[in-house]
Amino acid sequence: MNTIPITRRGAEKLKEELHRLKTVERPAIINAIAEARAQGDISENAEYDAAKDRQGFIEGRIQEIEGKLSAAQVIDPSALDAGGKVVFGSTVELEDEASGEAVKYQIVGEDEADIKFGRVNVSSPIARALIGKEEGDTAEVQAPGGTKRYEIVAVHYV
Repeated sequence: MNTIPITRRGAEKLKEELHRLKTVERPAIINAIAEARAQGDISENAEYDAAKDRQGFIEGRIQEIEGKLSAAQVIDPSALDAGGKVVFGSTVELEDEASGEAVKYQIVGEDEADIKFGRVNVSSPIARALIGKEEGDTAEVQAPGGTKRYEIVAVHYV
């Protein structure tokens, strides 16, 4: 099985979700199924069917998270020493060469990516264009609106 890179913060969030699913969601759905069964005939009981569907979703998500955590390679960005290169976990300050607009992104794993918070998936076009580059380099990103050029202003490991 291939390892999945994930930051320490991302691993903690997955562990918290797993704990919540096992200690809160799973017992609640077991109770809901028991209550629906107590109502009698389950063949036409919509509450029972909904609870069983929810149980299937919860159990599937638990297995998915456990699989990801078992294959996870947890990377602490603050412990990185990449010599100024853009790597997984690094935070990159960029300037759009056309508009002069400044943006800041952290390169993270798939489960952590959230563009609203400046976290981009390591396999996204912008992350692929940035990885391996250094401060002062220019990265060309194929965007839906055409090619964008960004100058790397700074690289941080936080």
